[in-house]
Amino acid sequence: MTWIGWALLSGLFAAATALLAKVGVAHVDSNLATAIRTTVVLIFAWGIALALGKHGELRLLDRRTLLFLTLSGMATGLSWLCYFRALQLGPASRVAPLDKLSVPLVMIFAWLLLGEKLTGPAIMGGLLITAGAVVMVLG
Repeated sequence: MTWIGWALLSGLFAAATALLAKVGVAHVDSNLATAIRTTVVLIFAWGIALALGKHGELRLLDRRTLLFLTLSGMATGLSWLCYFRALQLGPASRVAPLDKLSVPLVMIFAWLLLGEKLTGPAIMGGLLITAGAVVMVLG
C-alpha cells in the first residue's frame, strides 16, 4: 500500500478516535481518560513491534533519533491532553475541525524548518482547510 492509503486509513481511525473519545470522556476526568488511552496505545504499539520483531532495532537508534522521537512523543501527549479536554467541553463536530488546523500548521513548519516546497495548490488547500475549520466552528 502507498503512503496515500496509509494516510487515508489514518484519517478513518482519527475520525473513530474522536467519536469514541467523546463518548469515553463523558463521565471521567479528561486527563485520566488520556492516561487510559495512552496506556492502550503503548501496549498496542509494543505488541505490534514485538510481533513483527522490530524491537531489536532499538539498539541501532542514535541519540538524535531518540531525542526527536521523545520530543514527538511529548508533543503527542500534550496534543492528546488538550484534545480530550476540548472533547469533554465541546461538541466533537466542532473540536475535530479545529484539531485539523494542524494540517496547515504542518505545511508552514515543514516549509520553514524542513525546506519542503509550498506550491500554489498546497497553499490554496491549506487556506481552504483553515477557512473550513473557521466556518465549521462559527457556524
